Amino acid sequence: MTVKEVIDGLEIVKVIGKTDAQVKDVCIDSNSVVKDSLFICIKGENFDGHSFINQVQKYGAVAIVTEKYVRSAITQIIVKNTRKAMGKIASNFYGKPEKELKLIGVTGTNGKTTTAHLIYNILNANGIKCGVIGTLGTYYSDKFIQPNLTTPDPLNLYKIFREMVDNGVKAVSMEVSAHALYLDKLDGIDFEVGIFTNLTQDHLDFFENMEEYKKAKQSFFFKNKIKYAVLNSDDKVSFEISQNKKNVLFYGIDNPSDVFAIDIEQMEYATHFVINIFDAIHVAKIKLKGLFNVYNSLAAATACALLGVKTKNIVSALSEIANVSGRLETVYSGDFTVMIDYAHTPDGLEKCLTAIRETCKGKLICVFGCGGNRDVDKREIMGEISGKFADFTVITSDNPRYEEPMDIIWQIEKGILKHTKKYVIVQDRVQGIEYALKMAKEKDVVVVAGKGSENYQEIFGIKKPYNDKDTINNVIRSIN
Repeated sequence: MTVKEVIDGLEIVKVIGKTDAQVKDVCIDSNSVVKDSLFICIKGENFDGHSFINQVQKYGAVAIVTEKYVRSAITQIIVKNTRKAMGKIASNFYGKPEKELKLIGVTGTNGKTTTAHLIYNILNANGIKCGVIGTLGTYYSDKFIQPNLTTPDPLNLYKIFREMVDNGVKAVSMEVSAHALYLDKLDGIDFEVGIFTNLTQDHLDFFENMEEYKKAKQSFFFKNKIKYAVLNSDDKVSFEISQNKKNVLFYGIDNPSDVFAIDIEQMEYATHFVINIFDAIHVAKIKLKGLFNVYNSLAAATACALLGVKTKNIVSALSEIANVSGRLETVYSGDFTVMIDYAHTPDGLEKCLTAIRETCKGKLICVFGCGGNRDVDKREIMGEISGKFADFTVITSDNPRYEEPMDIIWQIEKGILKHTKKYVIVQDRVQGIEYALKMAKEKDVVVVAGKGSENYQEIFGIKKPYNDKDTINNVIRSIN
């Protein structure tokens, strides 16, 4: 493919040099440049790609894409915004694979991962070969790619799309993060279905306030071409989105919806309800706990119905899904029960604890911490929530990153003390989990929250191998 073909369709300010050279790779990392690469200069938080022109030229790049003129002996394509240009370039380079896929994007604060995976499972169970991209990684055709970001950067995303198409994938269910939307990672991609789950406090370390965070989430429905917008009727942000969108469909429980649930019965290891999908009514029996998983199921059901799956087949597929990794997942069930959940926001933790409380016959013990160098305000709020809904709390470390772990813990403690004194501080997460499991009695439930299926703990810039599920299993073996 030539430079001319790779930059086709870009809003170009100026081209300096010839565009007939062959391009064998496209890069944004100067260290990844090889002979005959096209290098895109991206301005990041810590580095500016425009500063590495001499290096990429030396490594054999044949062209550079910039936002300003720089002295260079190779072809230079000047554009207004290299981030926006990156998606178009990636699409061209990989042969526009997104055009061959039915894309379903899921955005919102909580529920993205579960909803995306439910769609993935339902479609595959009904003969529509589907891939999934998100926090847990990328899955398709028995292949797995380790996660890096919830929504991959355009160069990786289009490469994945290309590989999926080449493996016969017809649909992709993917999580859409607020960061990806803010940074225009999905610019120019058309979606068959766009799903909005909910909006609650998160990422205020990145966004100035909730209004800016909300605008980022809403932008998915306004910047991208979305054939069907599937919105949560019980979240007020949905109605703001619906005012400016056509082909809007609602799902929900409390407010009028196109797809809804009634007669919800929550049990220890399952949830039963009557589901109405565009006036087709069935009894759904899912192996997922919590009212929030009813919402996730409704969202997934709506999307799959829009892709042509019959209601009875949607319900049948839902009933076969045991769990989504790290999302209110039962790790141990004996005299007491141990569960893990990714809940790392106030709303997520409250929904997790209230879901367990519904069927917990003993004490509810919560083990959690908060991430460092992130939204500071939510720490005390999450402490309040655990103090209110759990019978006992073990405050421990999550990913402290570059912060002193005890500073984070003390902020959580302030919130817990507003409701109870039934807690303990155990800074080391392994020891904190061990403390909780050793105090658990018959019929108690221990929930370890915050990390879900993450396989690392980040401490002072180093990601050390760590997994909550492995830790729980090791402790259980040692005390049995």
